[in-house]
Amino acid sequence: MRKSEYPELSQLFGVYLNQDFDIWGETISAIVACYKRDSPVADHKSMLAEIERFERKHQHDLDVAFDQVYGLEFSPVPWGTRPHHFLTS
Repeated sequence: MRKSEYPELSQLFGVYLNQDFDIWGETISAIVACYKRDSPVADHKSMLAEIERFERKHQHDLDVAFDQVYGLEFSPVPWGTRPHHFLTS
Protein backbone atom coordinates (compact mmCIF):
# COMPACT_ATOMS: atom_id res chain seq x y z
CA MET A 1 0.00 0.00 0.00
CA ARG A 2 1.27 3.43 -0.95
CA LYS A 3 1.91 5.89 1.88
CA SER A 4 -0.47 8.82 1.65
CA GLU A 5 0.54 12.44 1.96
CA TYR A 6 -2.84 12.89 3.68
CA PRO A 7 -3.37 9.80 5.88
CA GLU A 8 -6.47 11.03 7.73
CA LEU A 9 -8.22 11.98 4.49
CA SER A 10 -7.27 8.58 3.09
CA GLN A 11 -8.71 6.94 6.21
CA LEU A 12 -11.98 8.85 5.82
CA PHE A 13 -12.36 7.98 2.14
CA GLY A 14 -10.99 4.45 2.31
CA VAL A 15 -12.92 3.31 5.37
CA TYR A 16 -15.95 5.54 5.83
CA LEU A 17 -16.85 7.07 2.46
CA ASN A 18 -16.20 4.03 0.29
CA GLN A 19 -18.65 1.77 -1.56
CA ASP A 20 -19.93 0.49 1.82
CA PHE A 21 -20.67 3.98 3.16
CA ASP A 22 -24.21 3.01 4.17
CA ILE A 23 -22.76 1.00 7.06
CA TRP A 24 -21.87 4.34 8.65
CA GLY A 25 -24.80 6.51 7.58
CA GLU A 26 -26.89 7.88 4.74
CA THR A 27 -25.45 11.41 4.62
CA ILE A 28 -21.94 12.80 4.56
CA SER A 29 -22.63 14.51 7.89
CA ALA A 30 -23.67 11.22 9.52
CA ILE A 31 -20.66 9.39 8.11
CA VAL A 32 -18.23 12.09 9.22
CA ALA A 33 -19.86 11.95 12.67
CA CYS A 34 -18.99 8.23 12.81
CA TYR A 35 -15.39 8.99 11.84
CA LYS A 36 -15.23 11.59 14.61
CA ARG A 37 -16.78 9.21 17.13
CA ASP A 38 -14.33 6.43 16.25
CA SER A 39 -11.18 8.55 16.00
CA PRO A 40 -9.17 10.37 18.67
CA VAL A 41 -9.34 14.17 18.79
CA ALA A 42 -5.69 14.30 17.67
CA ASP A 43 -6.76 12.65 14.40
CA HIS A 44 -9.50 15.27 13.94
CA LYS A 45 -6.87 17.99 14.27
CA SER A 46 -4.61 16.17 11.83
CA MET A 47 -7.51 15.92 9.37
CA LEU A 48 -8.14 19.68 9.55
CA ALA A 49 -4.43 20.37 9.00
CA GLU A 50 -4.40 17.99 6.02
CA ILE A 51 -7.43 19.72 4.50
CA GLU A 52 -5.77 23.13 4.87
CA ARG A 53 -2.54 21.78 3.36
CA PHE A 54 -4.39 20.15 0.44
CA GLU A 55 -6.34 23.34 -0.26
CA ARG A 56 -3.18 25.49 -0.16
CA LYS A 57 -1.26 23.12 -2.40
CA HIS A 58 -4.11 22.91 -4.92
CA GLN A 59 -5.65 26.36 -4.64
CA HIS A 60 -5.80 26.76 -8.43
CA ASP A 61 -6.85 23.20 -9.35
CA LEU A 62 -8.63 21.80 -6.30
CA ASP A 63 -11.38 19.87 -8.12
CA VAL A 64 -8.94 18.27 -10.57
CA ALA A 65 -6.38 17.44 -7.86
CA PHE A 66 -9.05 15.98 -5.57
CA ASP A 67 -10.30 13.76 -8.38
CA GLN A 68 -6.75 12.63 -9.23
CA VAL A 69 -5.90 11.78 -5.63
CA TYR A 70 -9.22 10.41 -4.35
CA GLY A 71 -11.43 9.89 -7.42
CA LEU A 72 -11.12 6.11 -7.31
CA GLU A 73 -12.22 6.04 -3.67
CA PHE A 74 -14.64 8.93 -3.30
CA SER A 75 -16.30 11.71 -5.24
CA PRO A 76 -18.47 14.35 -3.55
CA VAL A 77 -20.31 15.06 -6.83
CA PRO A 78 -22.92 12.26 -6.48
CA TRP A 79 -23.64 13.71 -3.03
CA GLY A 80 -24.52 17.03 -4.66
CA THR A 81 -21.37 18.95 -3.79
CA ARG A 82 -17.95 19.83 -5.17
CA PRO A 83 -14.58 19.05 -3.54
CA HIS A 84 -14.06 22.61 -2.28
CA HIS A 85 -17.43 22.72 -0.52
CA PHE A 86 -16.98 19.20 0.83
CA LEU A 87 -13.57 20.02 2.31
CA THR A 88 -14.69 23.28 3.88
CA SER A 89 -17.93 22.03 5.40
